[in-house]
Amino acid sequence: MLAAAEFDKIVEGALRRIAPRFRRQMKNVAIVVEPEPPHPSLLGLYQGRPLTHRSVFETFAMPDKITIYQGPHERLAESREQLEQMVADTVWHEIAHHFGMDEPQVRHAERRRAASRRKRTP
Repeated sequence: MLAAAEFDKIVEGALRRIAPRFRRQMKNVAIVVEPEPPHPSLLGLYQGRPLTHRSVFETFAMPDKITIYQGPHERLAESREQLEQMVADTVWHEIAHHFGMDEPQVRHAERRRAASRRKRTP
C-alpha cells in the first residue's frame, strides 16, 4: 500500500489531467482522499449539488465534496500505470457528476473516452 502522501500526488496528477476550462469552473469543491469507502464497490463519491441545479441567485453554498478511495484503487490496479489511469478515470467520473451528468450519461461518456484512448494507443 502506498503512503497516503504518495496516493495524494496521484490524485493531484489526475486533477491536472482535467481540461483547464473545466478546472476553472470548479469553485467551492473539496477533493479528499479516504482510505476505504463506506460500500466496498465505490472508488469515488460525489456529494453536493451539481452545477446544473444551481441558481445564479444563490449567495452561499456549502462546498461540494469529491472523495477518492485509496484502498479499492490499489487492490484493483496491477501496476502503477494502471493505478494512475484508474484514479484519473475516477476523478473524471466524479467531476462529471459535479457538472450535472447523471450516472447513465457518465457511463456513456466513459465508453467514448475509453474508445478514444484505444484509438490513440497503437
